[in-house]
Amino acid sequence: MSTEQTPVIEKPPAPAAASTAGREPRFWSPRRAPATLVALLVLVTSGAFLYDIAAVRAHHPAMHWRRELARQLATQPLDGTWVLVGAGIATALGLWLLALAVTPGLRRLLPMRRTHPDVRAGLRRDAAALLLRDRAMEISGVRRVRVRLHRSRAHVLAVSHFRELDEVRGDLEAALTDAIRAMGLARPLGLTLHVIRPGRKG
Repeated sequence: MSTEQTPVIEKPPAPAAASTAGREPRFWSPRRAPATLVALLVLVTSGAFLYDIAAVRAHHPAMHWRRELARQLATQPLDGTWVLVGAGIATALGLWLLALAVTPGLRRLLPMRRTHPDVRAGLRRDAAALLLRDRAMEISGVRRVRVRLHRSRAHVLAVSHFRELDEVRGDLEAALTDAIRAMGLARPLGLTLHVIRPGRKG
């Protein structure tokens, strides 16, 4: 199987059309599931301790689980296997929660240029990839297109079964550049374009 391939074209992101372009921050995820789990865990744990402490203050014996926990903490060595395992799990959970707190999330949502100070808009990454694929398929000679979108660059692989590859590449470059500009993204995507011939058996 042989393939003919044109040189890879890599274009930097288009210059910002508006003064606010490129300055829009990413959308922050609400993190509802982790926040709910942490809140429930804190509520259950604190509620159990408060209930047991109130019972002891009312001259009732402490609950069995707290007496057992106190005994284990008093007798368990700090370098024990289960102590180290528990510390590792707690550390991993803490780092995970810190990462969720300081990172925006919503990587699949691309911020768009703000045309009104009180309105923010975003474009889903899969929708942007579909748009670029549809624009590429409109070019004469293009048989198949694969688009992969990263945070700042679109990687496009096109298969052309007729016409000169340089002509197809030029048409694709112009069409995709216009499509990226029309998206109105705050940080316009760079473009990496490959144009190849379909493989031949034999």
